[in-house]
Amino acid sequence: MKRRGWNPATWVSLVPNGLGQVKPNHYWEMARTVWENRDNLGKAWRILNEGVCDGCALGTTGLRDFTMKGVHLCTVRLNLLRLNTMPPLDVRRLEDAAALRHLSGRELRALGRLPYPMIRRRGERGFRRIGWDEALNEIATRLRAADPRRIAFYLTSRGITNETYYVAQKVARFLGTNNVDNAARLCHAPSTTAMKQALGVAASTCSYRDWIGSDVLLFIGSDAPNNQPVTTKYLYYAKQHGTRIFVINPYREPGLERYWVPSVFESALFGTRLADRFFQIHTGGDIAFLNGVLKHLIERDWIDRAFIEAHTRGFADLQTALAGQSWAELEQASGSTRAEMLALAEALAHAKSAVFIWSMGITQHEYGVENVRAILNLALARGFIGREYCGVMPIRGHSGVQGGGEMGCLATAFPGGRPVNAEQARWLSAQWGFAVPDWKGLSCGEMLDAAHDGLLDVFYAVGGNFLDTMPDPNYIRAALSKPALRVHQDIVLTSQMLVDPADTVILLPAATRYEQRDGGTETSTEREIIFSPFIAPPPGEARSEWEILMQVAERAYPERSRLIRFADGQQIREEIARIIPDYDGIQRLRKAGDHVQWGGRILCRDGHFATPDGKALFAPLTPPQTQLPPGMFALKTRRGKQFNSLVHAERDPLNGAARDDVLINPDDAAQLGVREGEWVVLRSDTGEMRAKIKFAPLKPGNVQVHWPEGNVLIDARRRDAGSGVPAYKAVVSIHRVASEQPEQVKVNSQ
Repeated sequence: MKRRGWNPATWVSLVPNGLGQVKPNHYWEMARTVWENRDNLGKAWRILNEGVCDGCALGTTGLRDFTMKGVHLCTVRLNLLRLNTMPPLDVRRLEDAAALRHLSGRELRALGRLPYPMIRRRGERGFRRIGWDEALNEIATRLRAADPRRIAFYLTSRGITNETYYVAQKVARFLGTNNVDNAARLCHAPSTTAMKQALGVAASTCSYRDWIGSDVLLFIGSDAPNNQPVTTKYLYYAKQHGTRIFVINPYREPGLERYWVPSVFESALFGTRLADRFFQIHTGGDIAFLNGVLKHLIERDWIDRAFIEAHTRGFADLQTALAGQSWAELEQASGSTRAEMLALAEALAHAKSAVFIWSMGITQHEYGVENVRAILNLALARGFIGREYCGVMPIRGHSGVQGGGEMGCLATAFPGGRPVNAEQARWLSAQWGFAVPDWKGLSCGEMLDAAHDGLLDVFYAVGGNFLDTMPDPNYIRAALSKPALRVHQDIVLTSQMLVDPADTVILLPAATRYEQRDGGTETSTEREIIFSPFIAPPPGEARSEWEILMQVAERAYPERSRLIRFADGQQIREEIARIIPDYDGIQRLRKAGDHVQWGGRILCRDGHFATPDGKALFAPLTPPQTQLPPGMFALKTRRGKQFNSLVHAERDPLNGAARDDVLINPDDAAQLGVREGEWVVLRSDTGEMRAKIKFAPLKPGNVQVHWPEGNVLIDARRRDAGSGVPAYKAVVSIHRVASEQPEQVKVNSQ
């Protein structure tokens, strides 16, 4: 029965606003945001009221979105607001780099915005201010002199616009290199790879509006209330319409169990129970569990045979492979039971519609592509792709990354997802008027490997902080110290800028999306291309990001600079529409609120897939082994009160965990003989970390620590073979420590 009024059955408690419970205090955070931005409230209000959110990839325009009526605002956006309104830093602070190294990421950001170009040579204590001409000429001279295969560009997810992504990859190819990558490599590269293989598309096949009215929402390795908290409003309304929510995860995430949605009076007052059921599995047990669910569906003939026969290939091979996998094997590899697999199979069998949602709990494994293929197998077997209230959604945690790949900011793909090969390079060369390289470039991890091995001369980073985002910080620090020239184009100071130069480090002050000349666009998780207008000028001498990149290229090769020159953002959008057919319509976005959804609400509608023969492809999958040596634990990193690696608080308001806590099942702790609050040492083959025991409803044998603090335990070269995404997990042992008070170590969190 569909419900539209208040529903006491979903209430958490009668205690108003969850007083006394571990939960976010949204109203306090709103008040704190006002206080933090009190010196620039006018700009702050215009950003919130007119700009497109630079937080997660939900894609609000102003204070509204495209799914439901009413104000839509979340704490992630509020926590990021100060980055856009703070005054410039005092550049004299940069004169001594060593004096800044003890500061955390939060403390470095709090110094203010980067206002001027800065340079530091080998042997110098710190940075000195230089003019734009000197900075651009220095970079251009180095680029022109370097072998293009020894040049690399990396772009983060820091609110970067489609225009900047497009110009960045075009600049890289103008300079003769395909060594260009973006932050999606750390998150959803396995999703892009797997979906392209199976469906022919590399984006969410449905829209957020399909959550509300679907029979089932299945979250797999995703904690949306933490990483995309604004989606809890959708979950609230989905529950009111009778949707059942299931979660596959090693940890019973508190935010998915219950949440207080601040913009819904009923939920803000009484809270909302979200997940109807958790299916707890081992870290890395997803393929085995999903295979088991599909095995039940096949054995009971609960699959959509008409859809399979008309619109797919490879099902017979998948069926044969599953028949050869015993229940005992699937139970051992998943950490679950045959009965649990049957329970989810029954729920999907009785559902007429379902949306499958996943995030980095699925992708950040050395078999991330296979994890995603397992989800796609299940969705295809039930025919839950290509119609309303159905679909598969790799939910994006960062604004802009969906567009980053589609703009061609990838080492293996040109704009529009065209593969890097000789044929496509010739086509693009004809469009652009200069020779485009046809060789596969270096992905993010490969760039760092090349830098570490002394194979990069110029490393150009637009935003980001590899010291926090990548595994094994010691390895990364060594890699960053090798290139002769490092360029950091950013809005604030980060710890990676302070790594001593092999020869030269240059800092370039960038404008945010709200300060970008002519405005810019973002592409959301649901493929909405949204225009964000110019709000206010940037501080100091900061420039729009696409203009900086273009000017570097113009000076490197002035004799052909006309081939890389754009007069304004509108000219970029017109070229995007011409080069990338799916983006036709972006050229007509000119003011706040303008948007267009490429592909429409539903992709692969009515079973018509974008593969060569129009059919989706099943994949037989063998589950990886999750059995651990005695006394060892499977460790996975997690997010707390943070955005990307920007840590906003030392304690997670959803579960109360501190940044130096290790989440562990109480039974595992008892076997180790440790109590809650006791200090331990976690050891892996890569490194060790001191942490404090915190009990949590985790699957036994699994532990979790915060990211980036836990990166010291992760092997930098352990990656998914199909996509290059780092495997942010490790096998660890846990040891008691004699001292109750460990040495205080500050982690730079940018």
